[in-house]
Amino acid sequence: MSFNVSVLPSGRSFSANADETLLAAAIRQGIGLPYGCKDGACGSCKCKMLEGTVTHGTHQLKALSAEEEASGFILTCCGVAHSDVVLESRQVTDESAFPIRKMPVRVTSMQRASSEVMVIRLQLPASDMMKYHAGQYVEFLLRDGDRRSYSMANAPHTQTETPGLELHIRHMAGGKFTEHVFGGMKEKEILRIEGPYGSFFLREDSDKPLVLLASGTGFAPIKALIEHMQYKNITRPAVLYWGARRPADLYMHDWMQAKIAEMPHLRYIPVISDALLEDQWIGRTGFVHQAVLEDFSDLSGHQVYACGAPIVVESARDAYSALAGLPVEEFFADAFTTEADKAKAVSA
Repeated sequence: MSFNVSVLPSGRSFSANADETLLAAAIRQGIGLPYGCKDGACGSCKCKMLEGTVTHGTHQLKALSAEEEASGFILTCCGVAHSDVVLESRQVTDESAFPIRKMPVRVTSMQRASSEVMVIRLQLPASDMMKYHAGQYVEFLLRDGDRRSYSMANAPHTQTETPGLELHIRHMAGGKFTEHVFGGMKEKEILRIEGPYGSFFLREDSDKPLVLLASGTGFAPIKALIEHMQYKNITRPAVLYWGARRPADLYMHDWMQAKIAEMPHLRYIPVISDALLEDQWIGRTGFVHQAVLEDFSDLSGHQVYACGAPIVVESARDAYSALAGLPVEEFFADAFTTEADKAKAVSA
C-alpha cells in the first residue's frame, strides 16, 4: 500500500509506502525536502502537515515538541503516512536530487589539523567522481551496520584537479568511528560510503547578502561553500563567523586568511569562547551566534547558513528570527548531531 504526498506551495508530489518514512520516500524519488540528521534529533525536516495522518517513530522532543505536534507539525525523517498527506514546505527543490550511490573509497592521506581534528582525503573508484552540492554529506557504512555522517569539505569542482573527497573529523572520546580514525586508521585503508545526503547548500537563485556561521568542524561544509562561490564567481557580500573554544581550534585559520585576500566580497570573523591568557587572543570572544547579533541588528534582508553543534544552530535560528527579523525560510542549517545526541531520542 502506498499514499500520495503533496507538497505546497511547489505543488510537487510523490508516493510513500506504508512502511517507509516520508523523507526516505522523498529521497528515493528525488524530491528535495529539507533534512539533516535523518534520526529525529535535529528538527531540520520539521514542516506543517495540512492534511492527512502521520505517526512518528522515536525522536527528540527538542526536534518536535508535543505542542508542535498538536499544532500539526511533523518530522518527515521519522513520520510514516497512514493516508494521503499534504505538507507545507518552502524548501522543496530539485537541487539535492543527485543520485545516492554506495561506493568503496581508499584513504589517501591523513593530516592532524589540530589536536582534535583530522583532515582525511578519500580516493574514489578509478575515473569516478561523486556528484554533490557543496555543503552536502556522505555516510560511512560500518561493518556492524552503523553509519557515521561527515560533510564534504571540498567543493565538487575540485575533484577535477584533485580527485576525491576531503573530510574534517573531530575526535569524540569513545566514539566507535573517530577512535579508529585517530587510532588504528592507516593510509590505503578501504572504507564504504553512501551519498550525497543533505539539503544544506547555497541557494543561488537569491542575491541576498550571506551570513555564514560555523562552530568547530561545522567549518567543513562552509569551506566547500566558499570554494564553490569563488569557482562560480558568486560575489554576494558574505561574512563568515567561525566559533571555537581556543585559537588553536581554528584549524584552517591561515586558509581563511588567504581566501579573504582572494575574495574581496568575503569577510572573516573568528570568535573564541574560552581563551586563556597564554593564548594572547586579541580578537572577538564569546558565543559565536551572539557575535552575529552584535554586528547585525537587522537580518531581514539576509540569508544565514549555519553549521556545527546543535546548540549553536538552534540558538542562532531562534535568536535571529526573534531579535533580528530573519525570515525563517532564509535560515539554512546542518546541525552536527552526534551518536550520543541521537541516543537521547525519546518516543514521542
